[in-house]
Amino acid sequence: MRTILNVVWLLLCGLWMAIAYVVAGILLCVTIIGIPFGIASFRIAGFALWPFGRAAVPRRDAGAPSCVGNVLWLLLAGWWLALGHVVTGVMLCLTIIGIPLGLANFKLIPISLTPLGHEIVRTDAPFAGNRW
Repeated sequence: MRTILNVVWLLLCGLWMAIAYVVAGILLCVTIIGIPFGIASFRIAGFALWPFGRAAVPRRDAGAPSCVGNVLWLLLAGWWLALGHVVTGVMLCLTIIGIPLGLANFKLIPISLTPLGHEIVRTDAPFAGNRW
């Protein structure tokens, strides 16, 4: 079922959202200061391309620099990427078939706002989300 949802997701909105993350990553990598943000954007692009079966979990070793970076990310790229998820999520939730896809869009909003200090893990992996 996960594969079917991922393929439908890819066709309806995953490809476009992943392209938006890649464009944001390229624009952010133009400067040396923006390279960590660009790398985070590329990481989220893969998550936005194939979200079912994966989850974003907070990293316990993330400290104050990731908090400051998330504030900069929010100002530079996070708000309009989150807005894209809200718009496509609402549009997908208008149909019964699109509700799971809309909910997946809403699942991507927190990581699109604050990507630093999170990592993307498979949900079927052992100890997914439990970092020791």
